[in-house]
Order: sequence, then structure tokens, then C-alpha cells
Amino acid sequence: MKIRRALISVHDKTGVVELARGLHGLGVEIVSTGGTARLLRESGIPVREVADVTGFPEMLDGRVKTLHPKLHGGILARRDVPEHLAALDKHGIPAIDLVVVALYPFEATVARPGVTLDEAIEQIDVGGPAMIRAAAKNHGSVGVVTDPAQYGVVLDEIEKTGALSVETRSRLAREAFARTAQYDAAIADYLLGGPLRLPPRPPSSRVDRAESSIAPATKASTAEPFPERVEIRAERVLPLRYGENPHQGAAFYRLADGTPWGLSAMRQLHGPELGYNNLLDFSAALALLLEFEEPAAVVIKHTNPCGVAVAASVGAAVEKAKASDPVSIYGGIVGVNRTLDLPVVAALAGIFVEILFAPGFAPDALEELKRTKKKCRVLEVPCARRAGATAVELRSVAGGLLAQSADTADLNTEQLKTVTRRAPTGDELAALRFAWRVAKHVKSNAIVLATREQIVGVGAGQMNRLDSARLAVMRAREAGLATEGAVCASDAFFPFRDGLDVVAAAGVTAVIQPGGSLRDQDVIAAADERDIAMVFTGIRHFRH
Repeated sequence: MKIRRALISVHDKTGVVELARGLHGLGVEIVSTGGTARLLRESGIPVREVADVTGFPEMLDGRVKTLHPKLHGGILARRDVPEHLAALDKHGIPAIDLVVVALYPFEATVARPGVTLDEAIEQIDVGGPAMIRAAAKNHGSVGVVTDPAQYGVVLDEIEKTGALSVETRSRLAREAFARTAQYDAAIADYLLGGPLRLPPRPPSSRVDRAESSIAPATKASTAEPFPERVEIRAERVLPLRYGENPHQGAAFYRLADGTPWGLSAMRQLHGPELGYNNLLDFSAALALLLEFEEPAAVVIKHTNPCGVAVAASVGAAVEKAKASDPVSIYGGIVGVNRTLDLPVVAALAGIFVEILFAPGFAPDALEELKRTKKKCRVLEVPCARRAGATAVELRSVAGGLLAQSADTADLNTEQLKTVTRRAPTGDELAALRFAWRVAKHVKSNAIVLATREQIVGVGAGQMNRLDSARLAVMRAREAGLATEGAVCASDAFFPFRDGLDVVAAAGVTAVIQPGGSLRDQDVIAAADERDIAMVFTGIRHFRH
């Protein structure tokens, strides 16, 4: 179908002059609106105003300008239906063969800090989506262009053939409907308060467990925070080498919900391309690192912490984190929450790590990493919590998705309940808080042994808590770290005293756990027998 007439109405003027000049040079008549028509005319390109076609001026501050039968009739008329063509002729409606529309910048507007509702409302395009949908519906006869990135390809094809092929019009229509769907979803997200931005659940006084001897906590309502229908908008930003295994394909998508943060804000400075497992581990490491305000270092292997420490500097923190498990750090993910300097590079000398990340890099440290760690992926990423609404976690399951508010509950030491004869000392309390922060990021069943500045042993992902306790003690001893005088954090209650007995025999002096077991008194008695201080949090931190 030969392109004789094009309707151009774009808010983003990128490349539109070149497109219009090319179309005019090919004999295509240009019909345009307001600011676009003015720009094209000033650029020396003949333009017919939309108002000249419709016989009706723009009105209501530009809210009404393209919603008219003389435009939509020209877009929607099927060229293979004689009655449609006769109707155009009868009413003096010019057929439009190509529609070029760039919508009002609603997404960019609402992403601005402090934007008002009135400002957002005025950036909701009405005529633009109507024209796009009309042209996409009638793609058997009409081409539709919705992105400046399409201009060059479209112009090249028209220049070569005078038309757009059926395949091209079909592809452009699919992309057009995807664009209007994305646009409408952004508007709905904004007016509903954002895509699944959930209020946090208030911490309960006790965990909710069928076996618990304590009254169940009030369950979080799913009526309001979780809407009946959710549209997830994401854009592919990074093809990955492969998935969890080489026979699986993979890609990284960024959620289109405003300012990039977390992994979507990362910048690779050095090293090979990223893989699926790299990003899973990277995400786990970043989430753990965000728990700390003081200089900190984390080491993650298979999404579990195997080294975590705080110190006066990140170089010293890396030395301590490395000592937590000098075997498992090999091939792990290492992150620090301050500018990465030469002491960090020195601490990792001779150790292969898959990813090394920080919020910034000293120039000499970056150069040394590029020279000495050819296969290490060096990434710069903001190491600050995202401001604003509570985040949401989504996970795919067979046939659907699970959604939950993120586990952002922090430990309020004033609400801890001492349940043993002895209360923890100040040093023990600081160590318990440190261990509890780490335990939140360990796969359940989780047992963490720690001092106030360093983890010394981790038991992760075991089928029972007793084995997790044994594993944590074993890891500490394998690393040559003392368990005597350490503290213990458990992500959920001890169902029996046997797990407590294991860490007590290793020399642990204080324990933090949620409490809530039918056998709490047995566990408390076991602690009292060893003069161990134990506190209950009332907050569970399962991580599956």
C-alpha cells in the first residue's frame, strides 16, 4: 500500500524533522498538530495543519485536537472495502497511510520527585493513544510508528518500495499495542499508588505457628494491599550468558516503575559478561549489605552469607569477612558499602571472586583490579536503601506468581524479652543484633554464630534446626574461629532443646530467637543450665 499521506503528532521531537523531510522528499503529504507542525514548518517542510483537515480548531488548552471523524475516518477506513472508500469520498475525508505518534511523557513526569497530581493528570495523553490504536487496528492498510528508534527503518523501506510491507505493518502494530498497554499501566499504577507498593505489616508480638503455645498473631489482610489484578511492566536491559545451567536461556529485566535502583542501577566497570547465578547472588549480597550503616563487607555463596563483618574501614571488614570462611569465599560475591580502595584489593589478593561491588571505586584500586583480576566482574551500585514505599517481592511458581511485602522488619532492642535468669551484657546485645541482621538473609533453617563484628559460623538451608546448629559450629571450627564467647541467632524458634545444646556445648554465651514453641520452657531451661542469656524477638525471619 503506497504511502501518500502521513499524520505526525509527537511530544518527543527527537528525529522527527529528519523523518518528515525524508517523507516529504518521497512525495508524502504531511499532516501535523500544534508544536510539531510549527517545528516542521520552521524547518522548511510543508505541513498541513490538523485544523485545516477537520475544519475545527484545537480547544481546551489542546485537550481536544485530533479526536475528530475526519482524522479517525482517514485512519480506520479499510482500503479493501469499497464502501469505506466511498464514505471517505462522500465526506471529504483524506485517507491517512502512516501515523507517527510519540505520547505525552507521563512516565517521566511521575518519576520526578515532588510531582503533583494535577501535573500528572495533564500528562495523560488521550488523542495520541486513540490514534495509535486506530492505526494499529487497521494495520492491514496503515503503518503506525510509536518510537523514534523506528524512524530510520520505516523511512528506508518507504524509500525503497514506496510502501510498508504487510510484515512491517504487523510488527509495528504489535509494538504499538505494547506501547499503549505500557502507557495505560503506568497511569493505573500511579493512580492506584504504584505497582504493588504495600504497607508494611506491623510486627506481631509472637510468631504465628500451628505448633505454637502462644495465640496466633493477626494475619495480614490481603484485601487492600494486594489488588485483584496486577500488570507487571518490565524492559529487558541485559541478555545473560545462560540461566542457572548452560542449557537454559536467561535475561535480566528492569521493572518499569520509576527511578532505577538495586541491580537495575548497577554499572559494570570491568570483567566478563554477567550470568543468571551471578545476579541472584549479587542481589542477595546487596540486600544483606544494606542492613549496615557502618563500614561493612559481605561474602555470598549460592545466595547464603559465608562472610560478614563490620570494622573501622572496609579494608579491615573484608579481612574479617574473608576469615569467616576462607574456603567458601573462592568463587563468591564480595561487596562493601564504602568506596573500594587498595586495602580491599590487597585483602582479596590471590582469591578468585565472581563479583566485586561497591558504591564507588578509588581510581588506583580500580586500575589494580583491572590488572590483577581479569575474570572478576567489577560493579558499581548504590548501597543505600530505596526511599519511599515498602518494596514487594515477586516469585514465580508453577502456574502463577507469589507476592509479598519485603521483610524489612528491623530489631527493636527495647522490645526484646529476656526469658532466662541472666540478661545479655551490652557486648552480647550488640553481637546479637549483628547476628540477627545476618540470620535474616540466611536460607532457613538458619543458625548464625557471631561476635559483635564478625560471623564465625553459619548453618543454612538444612531440613532441621539441629543439623543447622551442628553445621554452624563445624564451619567455625574449620575456619579456625573460636565459638567460645560467641552468640547465636536462630531465624525461627528452637522446636526442641537439642539445637540449643549443640551451640551451648560450643561455648555460645547468648542466644536470640523469635520464641513461640510449645517447648520454649525446655529450651529456656537448657540455657539457664549453662548460664546462657536468651532473648525472644517475637519476629520470625524464614527465608525460602
